[in-house]
Amino acid sequence: MYRPKNPFMGKCIENYELVAEGGSGTVRHLTFDLSGGDLHYLEGQSIGIIPPGEDDRGKPHKLRLYSIASTRHGDKLDDKTVSLCVRQLEYQNEEGETIQGVCSTYLCNLDEGADVAITGPVGKEMLLPDDEDATIVMLATGTGIAPFRAFLWRMFKERELNPDYQFKGLAWLVFGIPYTQNILYKEELEKMAQEYPDNFRLTYAISREQKTEDGGKMYVQSRVSEYADELFELIQKPNTHVYMCGLKGMEPPISETFTAEAEKRGMNWDEMRKQMKKEDRWHVEVY
Repeated sequence: MYRPKNPFMGKCIENYELVAEGGSGTVRHLTFDLSGGDLHYLEGQSIGIIPPGEDDRGKPHKLRLYSIASTRHGDKLDDKTVSLCVRQLEYQNEEGETIQGVCSTYLCNLDEGADVAITGPVGKEMLLPDDEDATIVMLATGTGIAPFRAFLWRMFKERELNPDYQFKGLAWLVFGIPYTQNILYKEELEKMAQEYPDNFRLTYAISREQKTEDGGKMYVQSRVSEYADELFELIQKPNTHVYMCGLKGMEPPISETFTAEAEKRGMNWDEMRKQMKKEDRWHVEVY
C-alpha cells in the first residue's frame, strides 16, 4: 500500500523496554498510530521503516523490514495501530569499534509523538491458516517472537473481536532466549498458557541457564530434539503448520533432527518438507 517513494507517516505512540533488568541487550516494543492512512495488514506480515538521514554515500537510507508484532486490530484493538518488537543491533567491527545498527538504534530511541516513515505491508510466507482446528508449531529466537505474539493475540486475546475465527486447535511455542530476563512478553505469554492449557503450550529454551541432557546449552533446536518424536507425529497431521522465525542458525540442526525422525519411520524428510511447503504448511523467516 505504501512504497519508499511515498511512505505513510505514522506517529510513535508507545516505546518501552521488553528486557528485564539484568538481561542482555535492549529490545523495545513500539506502537505506531496509523489513523489518517490506509495501511491494513495481517498477522505474519512485515512493514518497512525508513530511518531519516543519509548513508555514507550521501544517499537516503534504505528501508529495513520488521515483522509485525500486533494483530490486524492493533494493540489498542481499534484497527488504527501497528506494533513492532525491535532489538538494538550492536557489534564490534574488525577494528574493534562498536557499530550500532542504523534503523534499530533510531527506533529504540524514538520519542513518543515522533513521526516515522512506514512502507508496506509485505509478506505472505508467515500467514496463519484459516483452519480453527489447526496445530500451529512456532519456533522462535529473540525478536523472532514478533509474528507469534500476533498469532497468539488473535487466537486467545481477541476472541470476542473475531467471530469469524475461534481457535480450537493446538498452538505450541518453543521460544529461545539467553536469560530469563530476556523472555519478551513473558507475562502475556504465561497468562495465555495458564488460561488456555488445552490449546496453548509454552516451552522456553534459555541457553545461558538451562542445560541439555549431555550438558550443552539449551537452544530452540535442543528442545526440538528433546520433543522430536512428539513433534514429528504432529507434523504428519495434514493440518499441522510449522513456523520458524529468528536466527538462521536454528534451521540446519532442526532439519537434522527431523531427518533422523523420518529415517526411523522409513520416510524422507526432504521430500516431506517439500510437500509441506507445497501445501503451505512449512513457513520459515530467518535472518
